[in-house]
Amino acid sequence: MWDRRGRELFYRNGDAMMVVAVTTQPTFSAGRPRLLFTGPFVRGGDRINYDASPDGESFVMLDSGEDSGAATKINVMLNWFEELKRLVPTK
Repeated sequence: MWDRRGRELFYRNGDAMMVVAVTTQPTFSAGRPRLLFTGPFVRGGDRINYDASPDGESFVMLDSGEDSGAATKINVMLNWFEELKRLVPTK
């Protein structure tokens, strides 16, 4: 996944989150990969299942956790903007 500035690529290598600096002009060139962090995060197969903050300092990932069983429940909140307006009035 490209960072927001287009200067780095983030990628997974097993449990390791890696980053490599890149340039695209005048030709594509990649630097030496660096380890950012490791962890038992859910792998996305052939899809990217994580995202980086605009500054590249924080990531959102699914933690595989201790329980590897299937999820048994999901909560869906409908009309959450209305609930937000009720809880945090703007006036």
